Amino acid sequence: MASWFCNGWIFAKITIFRKPIIDTIMTNVTSQSTADNTALDSELDSLHNNQNAVVLLSGGLDSVTCLYWAKARYASVTAVSFNYGQRHNSELVAAKTIAETAEVNHRIIDIDIAQLGGSSLTDHNMIVPDGDSDKFPNKNRDEIDNDAIPNTYVPARNTIFLSYALAVAEVADANHIVIGVSSVDYSGYPDCRPEYIAAFEHMANLATKAGVTGHHLSIQTPLQQLSKAKTIELGLSLGVDYGQTISCYRADENGLACGVCDSCTLRRQGFEQAGVADPTHYQS
Repeated sequence: MASWFCNGWIFAKITIFRKPIIDTIMTNVTSQSTADNTALDSELDSLHNNQNAVVLLSGGLDSVTCLYWAKARYASVTAVSFNYGQRHNSELVAAKTIAETAEVNHRIIDIDIAQLGGSSLTDHNMIVPDGDSDKFPNKNRDEIDNDAIPNTYVPARNTIFLSYALAVAEVADANHIVIGVSSVDYSGYPDCRPEYIAAFEHMANLATKAGVTGHHLSIQTPLQQLSKAKTIELGLSLGVDYGQTISCYRADENGLACGVCDSCTLRRQGFEQAGVADPTHYQS
């Protein structure tokens, strides 16, 4: 017993003696790591400042946040919008105004997804459902249930849009495509998930001249892990005027939002949770 106490006392004394040395070493390691990370961030910022980006701009809340995020990060930004046979063109009108305000190049591409059908956003014979925030996937419950995916899902839309954006990126000598997908507050669309984005990026670098000649293309998703409230906070910090945006699936010809569809429900919820006044113009 005497020997055990003696050894314990010696160990305790050694520990007490060595602790300041260990703390000093760890402080130095942490400081070096922080310095290295800061230097790396600075190098990346410098690199991005010399690169170009293409941003998918619908005219809604998420896409305009991405536009301003890209503007703050890249040398040149081209915004791309689509006239794809959607139920209304209020978002496109908003996209034009937003691009002009942001002073970026803006291309509107005409494609006819409506002829394929399969979505209430393109088929006027289908009814756009009211939103139910309790059923939206979130960071605590992110499984994809085909029966729970609303009929506002447009078959393969993000794949089609990203493919066009990929072509624009090659022409515009852009290294990055920015899209406003999120897997936190969203309607459960399968083409908003990180694994889909990663797969598309991999394909993009296999299927393009730019990719196979060493001109790497990346798909940037700055909102992927952000809630709608955090997205709004980010946008406001970048100078976004959300009063210019239209997110509603059932907006009228004047751009007034219905206030009850999936998109409006998530938008309302986001402003409430962010503690920010909702600038959306509603029908009633």
